[in-house]
Amino acid sequence: MQYRILGRTGLRVSEIGFGAWGIGGGWGVRDDEAAVASLRRAFNLGVTFFDTAYAYGDGHSERLIGRALGSKRDRIVIAGKVPPKTFKWPVVAGQPVRDTFPADWVIQCTERTLLNLGTDHLDLQQLHAWTDEYNEQLDWYEAMVKLRDQGKVRFFGVSANDWDPYGTVRLAESGRIDVIQVIYNIFEQRPAERLFPAALKHNVGMIARVPFEEGLLTGSFNEKTEFDPNDWRGKWLTRERLAEVARRVEKLKAYLADDRPTLAALALKFILAHPAVSTVIPGMRHPKHAEANSAASDGKPLPADVVEALKGHAFVHGWKYPWS
Repeated sequence: MQYRILGRTGLRVSEIGFGAWGIGGGWGVRDDEAAVASLRRAFNLGVTFFDTAYAYGDGHSERLIGRALGSKRDRIVIAGKVPPKTFKWPVVAGQPVRDTFPADWVIQCTERTLLNLGTDHLDLQQLHAWTDEYNEQLDWYEAMVKLRDQGKVRFFGVSANDWDPYGTVRLAESGRIDVIQVIYNIFEQRPAERLFPAALKHNVGMIARVPFEEGLLTGSFNEKTEFDPNDWRGKWLTRERLAEVARRVEKLKAYLADDRPTLAALALKFILAHPAVSTVIPGMRHPKHAEANSAASDGKPLPADVVEALKGHAFVHGWKYPWS
């Protein structure tokens, strides 16, 4: 496992982090024992960054991390997220911060997350949505500063709205936050246009999420795929969308090689090729996922010509999530 510094925080984190949405539920049949085994396997393979949120199963993901890794607390970096008080995503322009992230809510949610995790502090706390107007509505910021002063939060940031590569650029330039989390992958490359340069200039740590485009970039799906009734993707991926992606993903197989034998490995290495990215957080619901994803951090970066070629496979599809 290779490690990088998470922006201005100075925290040393694994290139491959653990995205803990999947273990919280909503991705088919939930298997807590497999989740705990996966968390521990990831840790043993060198994963030190674990990203969770209260919204991932109403705290279930948080409790699983506490159960699996509580005894390793001083050896891992945990990031949490405060849900909008409305519990509606995305947060959009015109929604005042007093309705979504008032100070008392940010504090209440953070303390609840600490209880679920069984820890006295978060290494990173994030708002689980963002709109540019909140640069001028600073209730959330005052709450984060208070939590930091109390020792309950070491650093803070935001998770950008889904498919919004530009909405956090001004925040990155503001100097107020330490880290931004954003969707970035072979299909969704727009953060590299403006957000990543701003992050590099202002030393803001970047967490890349949705590295496999919700599984599409792994090559596991086609127009005949049937989803479990408990898997939200069944409402998102129509037959037409699955067929379109299958055609595009087939072309990516030309870039596979010994050090990137799978499409998933290729996807992770592409993300890590950008110098602004501190860590990427694929989901790992089973130990086999932890093993496969961790193997992508092998000290063998994707060749520059492959990175350049993959830029031509960007696909801005505009498919909003079912909850948007």
